[in-house]
Amino acid sequence: MPHTPDPETPEPEHEEEPWLGSDQVAKLWPVRKDWLPGAARRADVRVRSFGGASRGTWGAEPTFYHFHPGDVRRAAPAIAEGRVDIPSDWRTDTPDGRRAEFWGALSARVAITLFIAALLCGLLLGLATVIFLLTVE
Repeated sequence: MPHTPDPETPEPEHEEEPWLGSDQVAKLWPVRKDWLPGAARRADVRVRSFGGASRGTWGAEPTFYHFHPGDVRRAAPAIAEGRVDIPSDWRTDTPDGRRAEFWGALSARVAITLFIAALLCGLLLGLATVIFLLTVE
């Protein structure tokens, strides 16, 4: 694969095309959105990342990635044809990838539902306690 310049290399002045976000690249490549930066590294695509600073005990900020448009277009056919070595569970066009995407989405939905149910139970318990205390003499 051809070697691409370092992501920190300044772009020529005549380049006006903006770098692509993860949503745009996910439409062009059959790769799950979470794994786009890893797939880009394997395909020699220049990537710029923003955010991700540490918040101490509170974790880290979200990290946003932008991909070089020319490199993305160059790598798209190679990725689609399977010439770039990308694990099957990273891809959206394999059974492993679709299964991982399904279970990831399902577990997120179940976790959100359980959180909302616990929140509502706590709210109702607090409301019942207030009503009980107001009615008891």
